[in-house]
Amino acid sequence: MDTYLLISIGSYFLVMLAIGLYAYRNTQDDVEGYLLGGRQLSPGVMALSAGASDMSGWILMGLPGAMFISGLSSAWIAVGLIIGAYFNYRLVAPRLRIYTELANDAVTIPDFLGSRFSNDGQALRTISALVIVVFFTLYTSAGLVAGGKLFESAFGQSYELGIMITAAVVVAYTLFGGFLAVSLTDFVQGCIMFIALVVVPVVAFTLTDAPFDSLQQIDPQLLQMTTGVSIIAIISSAAWGLGYFGQPHIIVRFMAIRSIRELPTARRIGMGWMIISVLGALGVGLIGRAYSSEFNVDIADPETIFIVLSQIIFHPLIAGFLLAAILAAIMSTISSQLLVSASSLSEDLFHKLFAKNASSSHVVVIGRLSVVAVCLVAGWLAMDPSESILGLVGNAWAGFGAAFGPVILLALFWRNLSYWGAVLGMITGAAVVLVWIKLGLSGVIYEIVPGFVAGLITAIIASLLTPKPNQLKLAVFDEMKRQLD
Repeated sequence: MDTYLLISIGSYFLVMLAIGLYAYRNTQDDVEGYLLGGRQLSPGVMALSAGASDMSGWILMGLPGAMFISGLSSAWIAVGLIIGAYFNYRLVAPRLRIYTELANDAVTIPDFLGSRFSNDGQALRTISALVIVVFFTLYTSAGLVAGGKLFESAFGQSYELGIMITAAVVVAYTLFGGFLAVSLTDFVQGCIMFIALVVVPVVAFTLTDAPFDSLQQIDPQLLQMTTGVSIIAIISSAAWGLGYFGQPHIIVRFMAIRSIRELPTARRIGMGWMIISVLGALGVGLIGRAYSSEFNVDIADPETIFIVLSQIIFHPLIAGFLLAAILAAIMSTISSQLLVSASSLSEDLFHKLFAKNASSSHVVVIGRLSVVAVCLVAGWLAMDPSESILGLVGNAWAGFGAAFGPVILLALFWRNLSYWGAVLGMITGAAVVLVWIKLGLSGVIYEIVPGFVAGLITAIIASLLTPKPNQLKLAVFDEMKRQLD
């Protein structure tokens, strides 16, 4: 490995571990402190933490790779994501922040859903926790695949070693620092990603002679968003935005901001960061196609175009910083997913199901052990380097969006959503996604569309046929609306 690259990457790892140590020393050793940071995040930290945990390795590898292959037709994913993220801030964030505090001070999404409908809500809490663990393990494996590919293509190290190093550093700061460490590292990682996604496409553009003419000569379809693209394909790509309403690692950030009055500031920061970052990712793929054609650069794997451009164009010391952006994207998402999975295993399953009298410190210990366990399973799943990063992320994103999205929206906006409506809606959404993938129908339309629609319809019909929430629960819903007004 080049000395300059080693210095840059080594420094990045040390900074992440130092933040983890700081968070460990400043985190209260109780469940709310470890899993939610005491609900004291500033708007800037919350916004960049949500953005960085959202934009995993796919924004620097998966999305540019799709743009490299298909051109502007892949931009519909970005359009859907931006719209979905905006409405997530507008619709979900304020209601969830208030409601989770009113609902027995819930610190996890399953805890909120269980408290929303009954005093124990065991079935709903257990099902939602299992959905989180299953899909987040798959999601985490996608991040580790990206880490393995980075070390293999950029540093000349083995794919397996890349997975192990990435996992080890993430587990270290997540294990000890909890939610505060994850949020603070996400903030730093979000800043690194932002800089990299502006610098790389801009510099590559200036070095390429008439890039759009080059793209026109390669394939005119690369510069077309609609020509040759079916309506179903556009719907499938834009439907990624539906997933935002059901992503636990993102919406849990809304629960942690210190005041609902600071949400508009967080929204402006978060959306500004996201729009520029996504446009930068699209630019990397598109300009990278023109650059590689003009300078006869062989791109064996389109998902590594950001890595190739960083190494060819920039001095190794700067390239090391830019490649650290990929690690930032990967690690910020993995850490968030590990913590949410650990919270479900420790708080929603262990504490609420098997050890109701366990002390808060005992639950935190189980949470830390869960971080290690989930990462080990995800690492094992990631050992196949042929897996597509965007494909793995797409499956997990659809699973969460269809299982949680309709239920979260209805729980926050429809007072008559019943307990069994939520349970059956969640099961239906997740099941349809899994069956759709198993039958190989993802090429027909993205699985989140049938899953989300099926989950929504099931939840509404089941709620109309089963008992409504009791008056005490409806009173909490009304109090949430009163505080919003």
